[in-house]
Amino acid sequence: MPILGNLLNAVAVVLNMALTLYMWIIIVRALLSWVNPDPYNPIVQFLYSITEPVMLRVRQMLPMSGIGLDISPIIVILAIVFLQEFLVKSLAQLALQLQ
Repeated sequence: MPILGNLLNAVAVVLNMALTLYMWIIIVRALLSWVNPDPYNPIVQFLYSITEPVMLRVRQMLPMSGIGLDISPIIVILAIVFLQEFLVKSLAQLALQLQ
């Protein structure tokens, strides 16, 4: 079953890269919120369009209206780290067992 092992290993690598990229996009968006960027800038619109669905869902699950601080980027980053440590490593270990 080395083909299935290689496939799972490739999936683990690609998933890890995608999660790392998304984590950096979340970090850039959080940093942009400190400088009040132009909302009509295409880069800012792109960043908001790919991060807002996830961050909105976190805000809906954890109402933080009384805090005055949006901690949804921190929660999303923690979720990404969890997925990298659990899911990606589990896939990689399974791939090694199948080879």
